[in-house]
Amino acid sequence: MSTAPQPSFRLLPGDADSPVLLHVPHGSRTIPEEVRGGILLADSALERELDHITDSHTAELAARAAESCPLRPWSYVNALSRLVVDPERFPDDREEMRAVGMGAVYTHTTHRERLRGPDIDQHPLLDRYFHPYARAMTEAVDARIAATGRAVIVDVHSYPSAPLPYELHGTGPRPPVCLGTDPFHTPPELRALAEAAFAGFGGTGIDSPFTGTYVPLKHYGTDRRVTALMIEIRRDTYMSEPGGPAGAGLDALAGALAGLVGSL
Repeated sequence: MSTAPQPSFRLLPGDADSPVLLHVPHGSRTIPEEVRGGILLADSALERELDHITDSHTAELAARAAESCPLRPWSYVNALSRLVVDPERFPDDREEMRAVGMGAVYTHTTHRERLRGPDIDQHPLLDRYFHPYARAMTEAVDARIAATGRAVIVDVHSYPSAPLPYELHGTGPRPPVCLGTDPFHTPPELRALAEAAFAGFGGTGIDSPFTGTYVPLKHYGTDRRVTALMIEIRRDTYMSEPGGPAGAGLDALAGALAGLVGSL
């Protein structure tokens, strides 16, 4: 964790002709001091929660993939923990994870314990962190459309090998690589390219245990120039769980991600 003020996101430039945005929303453990004050957990418990909730090493995975692509993709990276805000959640009643206290502002942990008090005013967190992140991501997508006529969002995530209590759909298959899709924004050819790219890791699955993918609300369900896919990598394929170091699998996965990006 950090006590110094931190930017909430980073847009890492790619080649002007690339339509691809690698989106890394959950890879940071950084919590600003002013946000830490509203979290109920003791420091040791918070570190354990960060182990479980953080998609560790996904920013490094995306960076390695981007570096090895002949046509470098753009990257949009959340610099703060999802315990600050979760930029991928709907900010309203459309978000099913609100049922377990994990909407745009989490009130509960992965083990369904209290993270914030019941009287939390979520609006300051949304105004300070969620909405600026969403605006900047929308602008990044618009820029790819303006430059190339389309935008392809590849959402880079990871998930634990064993289900955690917060998961609403944790009883289904947990393949080495789960591909989260959207019926409007994930065309069959994009899904097929990802299945081919990650075929060497023991199998891919579709929408289990996690479904959907991130698309800015401006474009969501209306703009077919924006296609998107979520890549959920099971953590035991590349790291020590729950929050340990990366292993040899990270390089192979970065190569597969680069192969996917190169085909888009």
